[in-house]
Amino acid sequence: MSKLSDDFLWGGAAAANQLEGGWNEGGKGVSVADVMTAATHGLERRITQGIEENVYYPSHQASDFYTRYKEDIQLFHEMGFKCFRTSIAWTRIFPNGDETEPNEEGLQFYDDLFDTCLAYGIQPVVTISHFEMPYHLVTEYGGWRNRKLIDFYLNFCEAVYTRYRTRVKYWMTFNEINMIVRKPWKPGGIQWNDGENKLQTMYQAAHYMLIASAKAVKLGKEINPDFMIGGMFLHPTSYAATCDPDDVLAQVKKLQQAYFFLDVHVRGKYPRSYYGFLKQHQLEIETAPEDELILREGTVDYIGFSYYSSSVVMANPTDQDKSEGNEISGYKNPLLPASEWGWQIDPVGLRITLNWLYDKYQIPLFIVENGLGAVDTLEEDGSVHDPYRIDYLRQHVSEMKKAILEDGVEVIGYTPWGCIDLVSAGTGEMKKRYGLIYVDKDNDGKGSLKRVKKDSFYWYKECIKSQGKII
Repeated sequence: MSKLSDDFLWGGAAAANQLEGGWNEGGKGVSVADVMTAATHGLERRITQGIEENVYYPSHQASDFYTRYKEDIQLFHEMGFKCFRTSIAWTRIFPNGDETEPNEEGLQFYDDLFDTCLAYGIQPVVTISHFEMPYHLVTEYGGWRNRKLIDFYLNFCEAVYTRYRTRVKYWMTFNEINMIVRKPWKPGGIQWNDGENKLQTMYQAAHYMLIASAKAVKLGKEINPDFMIGGMFLHPTSYAATCDPDDVLAQVKKLQQAYFFLDVHVRGKYPRSYYGFLKQHQLEIETAPEDELILREGTVDYIGFSYYSSSVVMANPTDQDKSEGNEISGYKNPLLPASEWGWQIDPVGLRITLNWLYDKYQIPLFIVENGLGAVDTLEEDGSVHDPYRIDYLRQHVSEMKKAILEDGVEVIGYTPWGCIDLVSAGTGEMKKRYGLIYVDKDNDGKGSLKRVKKDSFYWYKECIKSQGKII
């Protein structure tokens, strides 16, 4: 099959809270990720009220990228990366989130990180808020349930846009913004009060985040008109369980419920189905008179999205086992295999998703997360063999190429998740590895942190070198 264009952005993706570590270094404050324990040894992952002694918080050291980033960027360069998707930890720049002046030491860290990337010809692709908001904004303001967070977030945006206006071209406002209406702690810092209407709170927070995103897009364009600013969306790819019209309708409704975020991002307004949902569930969202104009003026340049797996939707669910996915679960598809963590492997689903999104919105797409979490073994000779990951990536790249070359979908780039091993967002584990580079660290935080190139490292290197022709 033909290769992709020379300007296609091959790279890898990570997030500050899962990779950097250095949780209390350089003036950094406590984030929502820093108070999440690990789900290891049969324990449930939990959120603590502040930092507790003698508790293992996986994000505190993570993969120690904070001190080893130069070594890691050099490895990314060796693979041939054209871009590196990461995030700026809000708490490195504004430790509490409500300060008026940024932390210079935090800004300097990203100066050095982005300069290192650029020296190797790697473009930073930056998520502004990626599940790492300041914990202080939770305890003092209630997280994104409070409209005051819009101004705090914009202060953060202005600081990083201004500082990196000549270093960073590609930005995304929030990571997987639609997760605020499913699991609102990580994206929104929301914990429940007794008797609270959870659905009301989540959809109110969603509105505030969408206003913040639109304002951030407008602000970024004022600082540098050449910025490319996108939204970032977890795509809930799903299929109707049968050709029963009720099952088909259930699948349509599931996508509608998620797509209202993209309708706002791309079209600058809520779809009618959103208002129907609010009426059905008796939700009343507080808005300001200027909100309609804000949304209309702050539309995005591209859609960034994550895709790992797919699921099945039923109108009348049975006791059939549920499948797992990236924070979204559905029912199992009997025609598809699954990973060790129950995520169904569906490469064609990526092509379907690309077609759905491009047909609906007609703006460039960016696959900013895609990958396989698996248990990898460091062999006695120092090698790591991961043919299952190579197979997963090969199949997904193949389907992406078909969408681009055969279906005419416009795709900016591809950054598989966890280009280097990092802490799992869902479980806090290290044994659930996504990386093309192995990090010697176990679930208890023990290990040398040595970096080892996996077999998938060499496979991806050849894929990039050939512009996707050799897969």
